[in-house]
Amino acid sequence: MNTSRKAFRRLFGVFLSFLLFFTLSVTPALAATSQIIYQGSTSNKVVALTFDDGSDGYNIQLILNALSANNVKATFFLTGQGAENHPQAIKNIVAAGHDIGNHSYNHPDFTTISTSEMTNQVNLTESIIKNLTGKSTKPFFRAPYGSYNSTILQTVGNAGYTYTFQWTIDTLDWTGNSATDIYNRVINNVVPGAIVLMHAGYGANGTSTALPNMINQLRAMGYSFVTLSQLMNTTSTPGTGTSYTVQAGDTLYAIALRYGVTVQAIVTANNITDANLIRVGQVLTIPGTGTPTTPTTPTTPTTGTSYTVKAGDTLYAIALRYGVTVQQIVTTNNIANASLIYVGQVLTIPGTSTPTTPTTPTTPTTGTSYTVKAGDTLYAIALRYGVTVQQIVTANNIANASLIYVGQVLTIPGTSTPTTPTTPTTPTTGTSYTVKSGDTLYAIALRYGVTITQIVNANGITNPNLISVGQVLVIP
Repeated sequence: MNTSRKAFRRLFGVFLSFLLFFTLSVTPALAATSQIIYQGSTSNKVVALTFDDGSDGYNIQLILNALSANNVKATFFLTGQGAENHPQAIKNIVAAGHDIGNHSYNHPDFTTISTSEMTNQVNLTESIIKNLTGKSTKPFFRAPYGSYNSTILQTVGNAGYTYTFQWTIDTLDWTGNSATDIYNRVINNVVPGAIVLMHAGYGANGTSTALPNMINQLRAMGYSFVTLSQLMNTTSTPGTGTSYTVQAGDTLYAIALRYGVTVQAIVTANNITDANLIRVGQVLTIPGTGTPTTPTTPTTPTTGTSYTVKAGDTLYAIALRYGVTVQQIVTTNNIANASLIYVGQVLTIPGTSTPTTPTTPTTPTTGTSYTVKAGDTLYAIALRYGVTVQQIVTANNIANASLIYVGQVLTIPGTSTPTTPTTPTTPTTGTSYTVKSGDTLYAIALRYGVTITQIVNANGITNPNLISVGQVLVIP
């Protein structure tokens, strides 16, 4: 009897152990459901350009060229099949510093396939992209055709894709519509935090053509461009990784002083290739935890002394500070190219007496109005009229000094009549123009009624942001 009971207990124990093992082995540990995102949760005037790649990748390089020429970073959703068909183009996307996400292997409608097939689609694509570029597509996913349901969100969430991105604006560029239509769809519907859907395949032939004008107009409207990684962090609070929007007149040197960090720390945190090239409205990540302080203004030395070049300096800014001309500094220091000065360079400031205050145009009559033109900044307007940015801001109740728009009428405070800046006579086709301090290709193109692309092509320019004082351009 005792033997029978012992045998029964052993058998029952084995049964319980098997039951427990079976229960634990077949109950998966579910990850969080992927969050669906249509628009960034921010009031900042930022916009995210996104491009879906298919199997052909026909327009990838043209899109990359347009983004690079306009210093914009975007986000590309990649398919595994596309990566197999055009691997170099995918490498180029990553090498250019753009964000990437997973768009499935061969673009099936996820609402029509099983959960195991969904998992295979995203895992295979992740493996291909990571082996090719060394970069993961996680945690960003975009469903083919934008088709999703709760099962899809749970499945891709389990696979490590915590964000599933839809879009705020659909350009419909895959239909082959014109560049003008693509441009209008974006400009007429843009809102803070907008996610713009575009494509990189053969059918979207108007996209690369639409991009330069779209980017220029959005910037004129006060918008800056972010990747989806940046968009998801635009509401960060001060401290490590806080964000700062570049204002008119800012330099990296001044921003670094304000936050108590180094220029190099900001350059590294934002993958900046040239510390002199930041733009109004650009969103920078500020590393560290220091509270921003008001930077101290350097004491103006007597004329004839030396000055050590700091990050972000230009000869034009230094000349203004000491009340001399760029040419005087160039001549005194035997500088061959006025745009090529370097951090740490010691310059002799010419003259023998106490420096004069930088000369500015006569201050205009109190209440004189000025209509903002393309390429204007408050800093440039203030210099022109001999007033401060803050005076113009106060006189016009401007909430954000970097957000002015073409056609806006500003009241210029002061008491005298301003001198009218001279405008060069419009040249005949094919003439030459010598770049002056403060010039940009955008301003030169506006002056002569041509496009930036026309000047770039006519002069073989590889980077429209890098032109130098004294450079002779052919105007087509």
